[in-house]
Amino acid sequence: MTASAAPSPPPGADNADELAAERLRHVLGPTTVVRGTALSGGLHNSARLLELSDGRHLVLKTAPPASAAALTHERGLLGTEALFHRLAARTGARVPTVLHHEPAGPGTPAEWLLLSYLDGTTWDAARDRLTPADRATLRRELGESLARIAGVTGPAYGYPQPTAGLSAPDWPTAFTAMLDAVLADAHRFDVALPAPAGFLAGLPGRFGHRLAEVRRPALVHFDAWEGNVVLAGTGNGPWHLSGLIDGERALFGDPLAELVGLDPLGAAEDDADLLAGYRSVTPALTVDTGARVRLALYRVYLALVMRVESVPRAYGGDFAGWLDSWSADRVMEQLAVLDALEA
Repeated sequence: MTASAAPSPPPGADNADELAAERLRHVLGPTTVVRGTALSGGLHNSARLLELSDGRHLVLKTAPPASAAALTHERGLLGTEALFHRLAARTGARVPTVLHHEPAGPGTPAEWLLLSYLDGTTWDAARDRLTPADRATLRRELGESLARIAGVTGPAYGYPQPTAGLSAPDWPTAFTAMLDAVLADAHRFDVALPAPAGFLAGLPGRFGHRLAEVRRPALVHFDAWEGNVVLAGTGNGPWHLSGLIDGERALFGDPLAELVGLDPLGAAEDDADLLAGYRSVTPALTVDTGARVRLALYRVYLALVMRVESVPRAYGGDFAGWLDSWSADRVMEQLAVLDALEA
């Protein structure tokens, strides 16, 4: 896990460090936290980088209280992250090591997760230092890593945490539940939708035969954008992929959904380098008409998630205005894609 350090400690930092030290002792035994630093970049869970007296660097992530406003699928996200990292590690993917996960319960008002720290810098922070050759190589590495992760098969489709209630024995049913949940969240948080809710809710039924083409619940990070990809470089040498972080949005479903999560604003299926890396592991990956229908459905879903989450997270300023406009345009763009593909 890595992220940008906040420029100054937030109010209550001392109490946060005391709580972190207590949790470390619970997992590791006697230990001393030399320094704790709040990490920015997380939009739901909070995270602190902990420097220990023995030289280790760990990350402590804490969920908001259960009473905090959140989307339906955001229940138990740290449990999902722990599961993702454990499963992904078995494929050889570079991910943080899970040291401990504590669900919420008596005496634990909010779940927490202790991880190893991935040294490096996020791709988005290093973007201006990457050459076109660097980017091509890294995209191939990323495609290969995600393909290996997608080789993991889950027990059911959808979000893995039972508290969310968004899993099913087949992908059409699971995706329908996921879409219905975010539409219900829009109603709950009084978020205006770019198209009628009933029309959007009917999309999985309209294209159910395309969703049914997914026959295996593959492990999908679903949030592998550049802010969650860690890079490392030595001097003037080449950059390489240090690992993936923040697997809290992971799900079991269509491996093609990964292309939407890693490039939420674009179209990763048109990235030749990324696909070359992916196909070096999974040569059978195809982007045919059925795949393009499903990609459009997942883009509608993700745009709706990003639109609705702006209310419980209290986004403001220029970003909130941009997100409102972009998400509406994205949904309408993808509905037009679906119309064209159906015709």
